[in-house]
Amino acid sequence: MIDENTNQEGMKPEGNSGHDIMESSAHANREELAPIQGTQDNKGKFSSTESAPNDTNFEKQNSNSSTKKQKRRMIPYILVMLALIAIIMVSAAVILNGFGIKDNLGSSQKVAVIYVQGTMLSGSVPAGLGYATSEEISENIRSAVKDKDVKAIVLRINSPGGSPVAAQEIVEEVKKAKAHGVPVVVSMGDSATSAAYYISAPANYIMASPSTVTGSIGVIWIFQNMSGSYSKDGIDYQVVKSGEMKDMGSPWRGLTNAEKEYAQGVVSEVYENFVTEVSEGRDINISEVKALADGRIYTGTRAKQLRLIDGFGDIYDAVDKAAELGNVTGEPKVVYMNKVSLSKLILGSDSGQASSINQIVSYFENSLYGKIIT
Repeated sequence: MIDENTNQEGMKPEGNSGHDIMESSAHANREELAPIQGTQDNKGKFSSTESAPNDTNFEKQNSNSSTKKQKRRMIPYILVMLALIAIIMVSAAVILNGFGIKDNLGSSQKVAVIYVQGTMLSGSVPAGLGYATSEEISENIRSAVKDKDVKAIVLRINSPGGSPVAAQEIVEEVKKAKAHGVPVVVSMGDSATSAAYYISAPANYIMASPSTVTGSIGVIWIFQNMSGSYSKDGIDYQVVKSGEMKDMGSPWRGLTNAEKEYAQGVVSEVYENFVTEVSEGRDINISEVKALADGRIYTGTRAKQLRLIDGFGDIYDAVDKAAELGNVTGEPKVVYMNKVSLSKLILGSDSGQASSINQIVSYFENSLYGKIIT
């Protein structure tokens, strides 16, 4: 019998056990499976070199590939986030500019512009909704005075007048501003009549256009007598009152002679306050003021002749004049305190907001005791 571990000469190889032969065979198999790397020489022949796969490099390649894929997946999310941040920043800039905040930033020697637009009354109604309230305007005047960089104030007026109480409250704030050394210039737009002229009188300087409608210095108390309509509709009021004049001005009856006389006294008292304010503010003799204060309106041209205004110009001319009176050196920073903007109109344009405004001003528009207007 021939030993399977002997060679052809009948000799066993030294040191080659069965285990060694198995390892040698396995190694040969791995070499056959190993990838062949080769290069091509200049004769076109391909020479190959054997190399075993490197497990560490393979893992690194897989890791790098996975990381790159994750980064590629993140790019759309990053772009979306950047777009959202840009939208937020632009929106914030629009809102800040709309509410006048932007104009307050990073400036010195300012001229503050405050708008008086719409029917004037006391109370609090947002600007841009057809009413100019004494609270809102007075608050802006006070804020401007508190700002040490504000050297002058421009009141830009477009109003047919309104409540004498609202006018008196604004007049007091104008006087306080002047007392603090902050000059006030009035810039009249289309209309600045009655109570709107009331608040203009104490200003340091009044500017208008030749075609501006102003004046209408006077007072009116309006009553509505609907007793005829009530009688026609079969509506009858039974009134129990503590005094003869307690229901004076009620729509279910007209005024008695005594009530008419009393109403005239009230109107005359408010009228005297108005005339006195014009006389003192414009430095015109009170008798001269009364001669032109019969309720008639005047164009800007005629108003200048009557010394009710000082000069002609638009809002930019008024800003320049205010800067001059405030001793501003160089170009002033114009701060629009309550300018109506798209953002404000959007925020206050819904029907619920409009309904709320109507309720707020109903005390003035629908007073049971009539409506006193200057």
